[in-house]
Amino acid sequence: MSHTEFTTRQQQALHDPWQWTRFQFGPAGAIGIVALWMQWPAPTLAWQAFWTIMTAYCMFCWTSCFHETVHQTLTANRNTSIWLGRFIGTSILIPYSVYRESHIRHHAYLNKPTDWELWPYSDPKAGIGFRRLYVWFDLLLGTIASIVSYGRIYWHRDSPITDPQLRRTIAREYAFAVFFWAVVVAAVAVTDSWGGFLRGWIIPTWVAGFFQSIRKFTEHLGMSSYDPLVGARTVVGQNWFTRMCTYLNFDIFVHGPHHRHPLVPHRTLKQKMQEYVEKQPELQYPMFRTYGGAILDTIPYMFRNPGVGMNMGGVAPDKEKKKTENFVADVVEEVLSEEDRVSTTV
Repeated sequence: MSHTEFTTRQQQALHDPWQWTRFQFGPAGAIGIVALWMQWPAPTLAWQAFWTIMTAYCMFCWTSCFHETVHQTLTANRNTSIWLGRFIGTSILIPYSVYRESHIRHHAYLNKPTDWELWPYSDPKAGIGFRRLYVWFDLLLGTIASIVSYGRIYWHRDSPITDPQLRRTIAREYAFAVFFWAVVVAAVAVTDSWGGFLRGWIIPTWVAGFFQSIRKFTEHLGMSSYDPLVGARTVVGQNWFTRMCTYLNFDIFVHGPHHRHPLVPHRTLKQKMQEYVEKQPELQYPMFRTYGGAILDTIPYMFRNPGVGMNMGGVAPDKEKKKTENFVADVVEEVLSEEDRVSTTV
């Protein structure tokens, strides 16, 4: 497994004594699972709907936490990111190392055919008919679609993961995840707890997958540029609700600067975006003040043309300055070719 390389200054910047306040979704989600399982305080539709939505959103926040772990920016302690990431990955059948390898390339080659994470939307060989079908599979069965989309980078015959040791690590992570869920399903069967399992885990996980797909679409669908600041939608919330959701999801909605600077602490992303706006105010960044605004901008592409990059009319990307198999400090400066670059430095 590769490790994200930080300078001493970057490593120190990851320390945040208030990071724990973002994890409110942890105990809240656990309470929701128990309440759904036990049908507390009453087995009414209203209570079940309330607990399901709340629990699903908490699970969605865990996927944002998973995202931070693969960057290894969750805390200044790398091992915390790795082992928490492996725990989360096991729970959703997406091995930590698979997600990490896919996400590294997602940052380095945003919206390009080599962006494995955005398949099939980034693949010029994927026809518009297939993409129009897949986007609804992705939306309505997001949990399963994520397993397929991320797993391709390991299972595909043209997989860029060629290191034998890394492939063995991924194989072990897959094997442990299958074993873990075999034990869970066996325990549910022995105790005849199918109803509780369906209410407390399966349905909320399904809804969380819907939330996750919406987030992915609003960040990327319909974007043609390979420059991260203009090739990804950014949400910088003004109202309390958007700010709260952003906080609980480790500022991942501030997506453009995150894509350009995958090593910086998430709490600094809003400041980064402001610096770019001030430096280059004439550039029309795809920035929104509410998440609803970003969703409304995305919806037409789900019907008209679910794609990114070349599938949105972008020219074939130029050759990168270098190939990379790890996160870098500045994707534009270190990886993106001058021809594909739009934004400037700060």
